[in-house]
Amino acid sequence: MIMQADIVIVGAGMVGSTLALALKDSGLSIVVLESNTTTYKEFTVETPFEPRVSAISIASQRVLQHVNAWNGVLARRLSPYSQMYVWDGSGTGHIEFDAASVHQPILGHIIENRAIQDALLEKLEEANETITLLPEVELESLERTAEGWSIVLKDYLQIQAKLVVGADGARSKVRQLADVKTREWDYFHQAVVTSVRCEKTHQQTAWQRFTDEGPLAFLPLSLEGDEHWCSIVWSLPPTTAEQIMALDDEAFCKKLSETFEYKLGKVEHADPRMCIPLRQRHAKRYIQQGLAVIGDAAHVIHPLAGQGVNLGFMDAAALAETLLEAVAQNEDISSVKVLGRFERNRMPHNLGMMAAMETFERLFQADPLPLRWLRNTGLKVVNQLPEAKALFIRRALGIEGSLPKMAMA
Repeated sequence: MIMQADIVIVGAGMVGSTLALALKDSGLSIVVLESNTTTYKEFTVETPFEPRVSAISIASQRVLQHVNAWNGVLARRLSPYSQMYVWDGSGTGHIEFDAASVHQPILGHIIENRAIQDALLEKLEEANETITLLPEVELESLERTAEGWSIVLKDYLQIQAKLVVGADGARSKVRQLADVKTREWDYFHQAVVTSVRCEKTHQQTAWQRFTDEGPLAFLPLSLEGDEHWCSIVWSLPPTTAEQIMALDDEAFCKKLSETFEYKLGKVEHADPRMCIPLRQRHAKRYIQQGLAVIGDAAHVIHPLAGQGVNLGFMDAAALAETLLEAVAQNEDISSVKVLGRFERNRMPHNLGMMAAMETFERLFQADPLPLRWLRNTGLKVVNQLPEAKALFIRRALGIEGSLPKMAMA
């Protein structure tokens, strides 16, 4: 069987689904391929927390609203936060961010990835007249043809497409098959993630302590209004991460409480833990003739500030707008000329964010005394500069700077 499509999006995750929905009224025929099942699970207020969460900016919220998925997120579960408190565990430096300082009610929302994903899948199902979603399929080959691409799946289904978009995550098969070169390096750290219940409420604040071994973040969650819950992301060297994962729950909670300096009192309960290797990766090009990569397929950054999925949402929005403009101007959506506009729009922004996160990561992992002094002094100085902090907040929120139109108010 051979299918015909204008666009094949490989990956129905948060970023790929958002792109598909942003293009659903474009008049283009769209096929979305997903290697996993796309049946969303029953979600109730009693459902245990998923260990993977994202810090969703206001700009990303607007994109989700644009594709009509935000109400589905609201119907599930999310936790707004209005403050952020960061401190250096090896000194006295700290910095605080407050939404009120830029006349905003919140800085963003901490949301389980599953809640976002399921809300998007609901909308994909509703859009089945213009978007064909094929679950549980695997990409076998990707070959250029005179008309575009020939895509063969492992069940021998073949699709002919003008444009292929890789939204299939950090281990992108599209990137591999299309020979998209990357720059990448290992942080030699792993992230221990889980949800915990603390003695004190989180006060709708995102907390982060920099330790000698790596950053530890407590991100606010809410379970039926109970604000004692947090999602933790604990970056550690592999040997230490292995030791932490081997602890029983009581010992883990005790170690976590001590490392976090009892900022929220004792950690009273911990859900099952996951351990995720940390690696930074960036594609040298986001595009080829008839091909683009977005989200984690194009760039993976340190989870230091929870910006990864926000970059992905901006990629999806920018590519959708580029393609919609090309359709309106009767241009070839697969051309390097058209796709290059998307790349020129997104690559500088993504590289800038990656460089900032890399600088922070290296500075806070530094052992030499002069660098420790520098980071403590820097935190203290910046904390006393309201204009500098306000600029940082506005950029992080997505209420300032170059953004796709659907991410703006």
